[in-house]
Amino acid sequence: MSQEVEELRKLIRGYALKDAVLHGGKAKVGSVVGKVLADRPDLKPKAREIAKLASEIVSEVNKLSLDEQRRILEEEYAWLLQEKPKKEEKKGLPPLPNARPGQVVTRFAPNPDFVIHLGNARPAILSDEYAKMYRGKMILRFEDTDPRTKKPMKEAYDLIKEDLKWLGVVWHEEHIQSLRMPIYYDIAREIIRRGCAYVDLCGEKSRELLRAGKYCETRDKPVEWQLEQFEKMINREYGEGEAVLRMKTDPRHPNPSVRDWVAMRIIDTEKHPHPIVGSKYWVWPTYNFAVSVDDHLMGVTHVLRGKEHQVNTEKQLYVYRCMGWEPPTFIHFGRLKLEGFIMSKSYIRRLIEENPGRFLGYDDPRFGTIAGLRRRGILPEAIREVIISVGIKPGDAKISWSNLAAVNRKLLDPIADRIMFVSEPVLLRVESPSCIEGEIPYHPDRPERKRRIRLCPGDKVYITKSDAERGEVRLMGMGNFRVENDKLVFVNESLEYARARKLPIIQFAPARDAVRTEVLVPEGLELKKVGGYAEAALREYGVDSRLQFVRFGFVRIDSVSDSVIAIFTHE
Repeated sequence: MSQEVEELRKLIRGYALKDAVLHGGKAKVGSVVGKVLADRPDLKPKAREIAKLASEIVSEVNKLSLDEQRRILEEEYAWLLQEKPKKEEKKGLPPLPNARPGQVVTRFAPNPDFVIHLGNARPAILSDEYAKMYRGKMILRFEDTDPRTKKPMKEAYDLIKEDLKWLGVVWHEEHIQSLRMPIYYDIAREIIRRGCAYVDLCGEKSRELLRAGKYCETRDKPVEWQLEQFEKMINREYGEGEAVLRMKTDPRHPNPSVRDWVAMRIIDTEKHPHPIVGSKYWVWPTYNFAVSVDDHLMGVTHVLRGKEHQVNTEKQLYVYRCMGWEPPTFIHFGRLKLEGFIMSKSYIRRLIEENPGRFLGYDDPRFGTIAGLRRRGILPEAIREVIISVGIKPGDAKISWSNLAAVNRKLLDPIADRIMFVSEPVLLRVESPSCIEGEIPYHPDRPERKRRIRLCPGDKVYITKSDAERGEVRLMGMGNFRVENDKLVFVNESLEYARARKLPIIQFAPARDAVRTEVLVPEGLELKKVGGYAEAALREYGVDSRLQFVRFGFVRIDSVSDSVIAIFTHE
């Protein structure tokens, strides 16, 4: 082989290793050829020959483990790592319409009937991001005025705040609607005085009337009568369904739900007590009424929410027009789904209730709740990055798990220590002329931080069953060994020997201080359990540590006792 061809092969191999390390162990021929020709434009006339060589070399490189690819790249092609990477263009949000720096006020208004999921986190993160972008402020408001149909969960108030803090969301004011009831009553009285609302005493008959473009005869009663009936509602002189306060809209509006929509209704809080105010109040504002009042009184300038609220926006404008208020700027975006994950709060709650013992709770890593994603090992920065990249597009968006995992992997890889974990363990006895010592870095980018492992004749070691069937292997950081029945026979320490025979670099766990470990692997609604042993270094890490189990994947430590339970994040 000529020196020119040898140099060309070396160049292609270097770029193949670099491409593989950047893409989880798998290089692509097209990418490698492109980088070679960009580096050496003079080789373009030989592009066909280079493509053929690259196909062969990429195939060889892709057979190596990721750790072996990284090691060879660092040892033999360090010059490639010295290149300055191109700065990634940071994806930002588009400008906010009608926004003035220092005057933008956004809000996130969850219903505390359950913890929030990825879809709920979208308006929270976008509202937070825009408030920061325009040096404004963000309001957190718990919308909890339906103690019957969407009964608040007492613990959800704190759980939601915990999720938001973890996501990096900062709010400047905090409000709970159930503690603002007198305010809604006062505004309702004013709206009645202005002739914009009426007390409907027709019960179920009103629905039929409005469907026909008509209305209850009480709509035409004088203001004094309306105010008197409203006070009777508040004083519990009417029961559930006997009286409601309706906004006057258009009984013939093309959308039946907009026709004289209900602003306040009676909820029997003796039967359905509220978790915060108990049975103190009898008359409760509907979502559209309370939201309109609060957005105005709290000075909200921009409302960012899903497009399913477009009809609600139309309803709320009736309150603004009646009171002479300037409405905020409404921005509606599509629904957000995480492919392969359940996001429905009611469905998750039903699954937990109907399958006792099957799920780990609202933070089960099989769910798309923020708590579930956190428990799985997803970083808050990954969630923010994905949501900001989707932005405020009006169309529905579906995030694939592979995309979220790719973003999370990019953030985890530089910070997650590498620990050896052996699944499907086989116990072998070491045979060597003397003790062998090795130093293994916790992370390839931080070689100064490492642990020392010593193997002596007669010691027992766990390796994975499939590795035990390979015949010859290289134990990471230790040397080359041959598997003979139940023995692990030391051959030599030579790196050249391992390369010549293309020995796989494998993880192992000395039995004397191995840590019994179980990894929970979410697969749809199933939770597969993978048992095995990890090296003693695992005991240095506590709950919530994010690690990479060598040749297995990224994990988050879920519990630590005599043994360790980890949750598989992704490869």
